[in-house]
Amino acid sequence: MMANESAVLLSLVEEFVSGLQDSKAKDTAAGVKNGDFTILQLVEALGLSLTSTQPHTRARGVQLLSQVLQDCYADLTEREVEVLIAFYENRLKDHYVTTPPVLQGLKTLTKCTTLPPGSAVSILKSLFQDVHVQSLLLADRACVYNMLINVMETREAELKSLGADFVFGFVQSMDGERDPRNLLLAFQIAKNIIRKGYNLGKFTEEMFEVTSCYFPIDFSPPPNDPHGITKEELIQALRDVLTGTPKFAEFLLPLIIEKLDSDVQNAKLDSLQTLTACVSRYEHTDLAGFLDGLWTSLRREVFQTSSEKIESAGLTALTAITSCLSRSVLNSDSEDALSTFLDMVLKDCNHHLCEPDLKLVWPSAKLLQAASSASNRACHIITGAVMPALISQYNSRTECSHRRTLLEVMQRFVQSVKISQSSENEERVLSGVCSSLCCVTFSALSESNSSLQVTAVSVLASLAQQTGLLSNSQTELAVDHLTRLLLSDDDDTVSLAVVDCAGGLAEVQPTIFITTMIPKLKKVMFSEPMAQDGDSVQHLHHAVRQRCLSMLAAVSTRPSVAKESTPVLLDVLRSAHSGKVGFSLEEAVLTCHSLQRIAEQVEDTEESGHCFHEDIIPQLLSLALQAALQGETSSGHHSPLADEVVLSTIVAVISTACSRLQPTLAGQTATRFVSLFLDGDVSFLPDNSFPSHIKLLANQHHDDSWKQSQMVCLLMGCVCSLPRTVTVPQMERLLSELEDMSCTCSHTLSYTSAAKCFAGLVNKIPQGDSLDRLLDKTMARVFSELNSVASRVRTQAFTLMVWVGKALLLRYHPACTALTDKLFSLLDDADLGPVAADGFSLLMSDTADVLTRSCHADVRIMYRQRFFSENSSKLVQGFNVAPEEKKPNYLKALSHIVNKLPKQVQVTELPALLSLLLEALTCPDQGVQLSTLSCLEPVLADPPPALIQQLEALFNRLLALTSSPAMSVRITSLRCIHALSCFPEHEVLPFRTRVLQALAKPLDDKKRLVRKEAVLARAEWFLLGSPGGR
Repeated sequence: MMANESAVLLSLVEEFVSGLQDSKAKDTAAGVKNGDFTILQLVEALGLSLTSTQPHTRARGVQLLSQVLQDCYADLTEREVEVLIAFYENRLKDHYVTTPPVLQGLKTLTKCTTLPPGSAVSILKSLFQDVHVQSLLLADRACVYNMLINVMETREAELKSLGADFVFGFVQSMDGERDPRNLLLAFQIAKNIIRKGYNLGKFTEEMFEVTSCYFPIDFSPPPNDPHGITKEELIQALRDVLTGTPKFAEFLLPLIIEKLDSDVQNAKLDSLQTLTACVSRYEHTDLAGFLDGLWTSLRREVFQTSSEKIESAGLTALTAITSCLSRSVLNSDSEDALSTFLDMVLKDCNHHLCEPDLKLVWPSAKLLQAASSASNRACHIITGAVMPALISQYNSRTECSHRRTLLEVMQRFVQSVKISQSSENEERVLSGVCSSLCCVTFSALSESNSSLQVTAVSVLASLAQQTGLLSNSQTELAVDHLTRLLLSDDDDTVSLAVVDCAGGLAEVQPTIFITTMIPKLKKVMFSEPMAQDGDSVQHLHHAVRQRCLSMLAAVSTRPSVAKESTPVLLDVLRSAHSGKVGFSLEEAVLTCHSLQRIAEQVEDTEESGHCFHEDIIPQLLSLALQAALQGETSSGHHSPLADEVVLSTIVAVISTACSRLQPTLAGQTATRFVSLFLDGDVSFLPDNSFPSHIKLLANQHHDDSWKQSQMVCLLMGCVCSLPRTVTVPQMERLLSELEDMSCTCSHTLSYTSAAKCFAGLVNKIPQGDSLDRLLDKTMARVFSELNSVASRVRTQAFTLMVWVGKALLLRYHPACTALTDKLFSLLDDADLGPVAADGFSLLMSDTADVLTRSCHADVRIMYRQRFFSENSSKLVQGFNVAPEEKKPNYLKALSHIVNKLPKQVQVTELPALLSLLLEALTCPDQGVQLSTLSCLEPVLADPPPALIQQLEALFNRLLALTSSPAMSVRITSLRCIHALSCFPEHEVLPFRTRVLQALAKPLDDKKRLVRKEAVLARAEWFLLGSPGGR
C-alpha cells in the first residue's frame, strides 16, 4: 500500500473512531472494494483503536470493521475470513460494549461462501462460551439467532459433529426469550434442529421445556404494529417445533391434557389443533400411556362445549388419534391398540344412542362418526357395533321426532363409511346391515311426516353413493318410492330432496331410470285433468308436471339417460306448440330450462355431442321455425314457442350445447345455422314441410314478419357460443346481413339480437386489417344514423354501437375509444340521453347469453377498472359543462359505472367522485338512487376523510330517501343511516335528534323489511352518546 493510501486509510479510521463520523464507514468500504487497501490492512490500521484503554474506543473500531464487512464480505478470501474469525473470537472476551459489533461481524462472516472448514464450530463454541445471549439487547439477540440460521443452512454436517452440545448451547441462548420477533427466529432454529435430525441426546427434555413454556401462545400485537407479527404465525411456528418429533410425546401429551382443563377457549383450541398435528407423526406406542386421559378430555369437550370451533377441533383430533392407532401392525404378542381404544369409545357413547330422551345422541354420534371415518378397520368395528343398535331403536320408537333423529344419525354413519372406505371395500362394511337399513329407509319414505321423508331421502342418497352396495331390486324399490313421492307429495322440501337423490342414484344405476322412471313421468305429464275438475286440481296437475320436468333434468347426467329423457322434453315442446295437450307457457319455459341443465351437466362424450347436434338442436330449430311461420289456428291457439320468453330459453339451450360441442361437430352445427339463416337451407331440419327460400334475415314488411326476424336470436345462440378455434362459414356475408338487420329492423328483439350476434362475432375475429375495415364501415354507418336527428333508426344504430363497444371493450381493442367517446357525447342528446346513460350499465355488466367466458368470448381481466380509469375524468368534465337539464344523464352514467366496479376499487376511487355521487342521490330516477346507495354502503364501513367533511349533505339526502316510493331505496338508505351511527361520535352526535325524528316514519312503514331496518338503525342512533351506549 502506497504511503498516501495508508494516510487516507488512517484518516478514515480516525474520523470514524474519534470524530464519530458514521459516513466514513461507507468511504472505507468503497476503498476496499476499489482495491485501494485490503480488509486485513484495515485491521492493521485499527491497531491503536483496538488497543485503547477505553472500551468505547475499542467498540468503535470493531464497529467500523463490521460495517465495512457488510458491504465487502462477498469478495473475501478464505485466508482473510480465517483471520477475521480469529480476531472476532478474541474480541468476544473483551468488554461487553464491544460485543454487539463483534456479533454483527460474525453474522456477516457466516454468510461468506469462503468460510473455512471447522470455522462454524469454532464460532459457535466461542459464542456459547463467552456470550450470555439473554443479557443482550433485542437486536443483538436477533443477530445471534440469524447467525445460527446461517450456519445451519450451510454447515449442517459440521454442526451435527458437535452432537448434543449444539442443542445445549441453543437451549441456553434461547432460555428466557420474550420478544415475538426473536421467538419466530428461535422457533425456526428449533424446528430445523428437530426436522433435520440433530442429536438431541440427553437434552431432549430441556429442548422441549425451553420451547413448550410458550404454549399455548397468548400474544396480542399492539395497534399499528410495524413488524406485522401475528398470533397465528407464532402459534404455527411453535406447533411445528412441538409436533416435530415423537421424542416429545411423553412430555407434550400430558401438557395438552393439562391445557384442555383450562377455562380459556383459545388455549383449548390451540391444544386440540396441536394434538391433531402431533399424532400424525406418532406411532401407536407413543400414545399408549395417554389414551385414557386424551379420551376423557376429548369426550368432555364434545359433550360440554359451547363452541362449535372447539367441538370441531375435538372431533378432528379424535379422528387423528384413531388414524394413528389404525397404523399399528398386529402380531400375536402385542395388544390391539385400536380395538382397545374403540372399546373405550363405544362403552362411553353407545348407551347414549339408546336413551329414551336421546339428549346426548348427537354428541355421542359425532364422536363415533369421527372415529369411524379415520380408517377402514375403525369403520368396521364401530359400524358393526352401532348400526344394528340404531336400527333396533328406530323400529321400537313411535314418535316421528325420535325416528327422524335416529335416521339422521344413521345417515351420518353411512357418510362416514364413504369417507373411510376405498371403493372395493365399501360393500363389506355395510353389507351386513344394508337390507335392514333399506327397510328402515323405505318405511320412513312411506310415512306422512315430511321431515321424516326428507331425512329418509338423504339416507337413500348416501346409500346410493356407496358403489355396488344396493342390489338391483333395492334400487328398483328406491326408484318406485322416489317416483311416488314426486308425483304425490306437494311439499317443496320433499320434492327438492327427491330430485337431488334421484340425480345421484341415476349416476350409479342409469338403466333402472331409463326403463322405469322416465316412462312413468312421461305418462303422467301427457295426461290431462278432466274438464269438470276444479281449478285446484288443475293447479296440482301443473305442479306435478313442473316437478317431473325438474326430475328429468336431474337424472340426465349420463348420456344414456339423456338420450331417453330429451325426446320426452322435446315432445312436451311439440305438444305445447301444437296445442294438443294443454302445456302452459310456463311449462314450455321450464322444459327449455331442463334441456339447458342437461346440456350443462351431461358427461361431455361423443355420444352426448351427437345427441345435441343430430337431434335436439335441429328439433328445437324446427319447432321454433314452425311457430314463426304459423299464424293463429282455427281454435285460436298461438304457439308459445313464438313468445320471447320461450325463445330466450331456447337460446340458452343452444348456447350451452354449442359451447360444449367437440370441434368437428361445432363446425358442422355452425355451417347448418349459417346456411339456414343466409340461404334458407332447411334440409337438415326434421318435419321438413317448410317453404323454400325462407329469408330469416331479410327485412320483411308483412304483419307477422317479426316472428321470423326474431329467430336471429337462435343464430346468436349458436355462432356466438362456439370456441374461437371454430371457423364460422361465410363470415363476411353474415356480418353484413346482421348489420343491415340491426340498423333497419323495427322489432326490438330482432334488431337487439342481431346487434348482439354481430358483437359476439366481432369479439372473436382475430386482430388484423379485415377487422379494422369491418369496424370502419360499421362505425361510419352507425355514426351517420346517430348524427341525423331525423333518422328513424337512431335507436337501432345506438343499440348496435353499444353492443359492438362492449365487444371491443372486453378484448381491449383500440377502436373501443371512439365508440365510448360517441356514447359520452350522446348523454347531451335530447332523445337518446337517458338511453345512453343506461348504455354504460350494459358496458360494465355481465350478460347472460353472449360475450361471456362460458361462450368462449375474448374477455380480458380487469376491463372494468381499465374503463373507469380511462373515462371517469371525461364523465366529470362532461358533467361540469353540461346544461342543467342534462346533468341527470351524467349522474346516471356515473352511478352505473361505479356500481359495477369491485368493492375494493370503489373504496379507493369514491372520495374523488363523492360530490357527484351525493348529487346523484337527488336525481329523480329511482334506479340511479339505488345504484348510488349501493356504491356508498360499503364505503361507510371505513369512511374516508372526504366523506366526514360532507356529512351535512349526506344526512340531508339519506333522510329524504327514507320516504322514497321504492321499497329497495328505502331499505338501502336506512342501512346507510345505520352505518353512519358508527362514525366518530363527535362527528355524528349533532345529527342524532334529526335522525331519530326522521326515523319515526319508516317505523310505521307498510313493508315489514323496511320496518326491520328502521328499528335496527333507530336503536343504534338512540344509544349514541347515551350512558352505557357505544
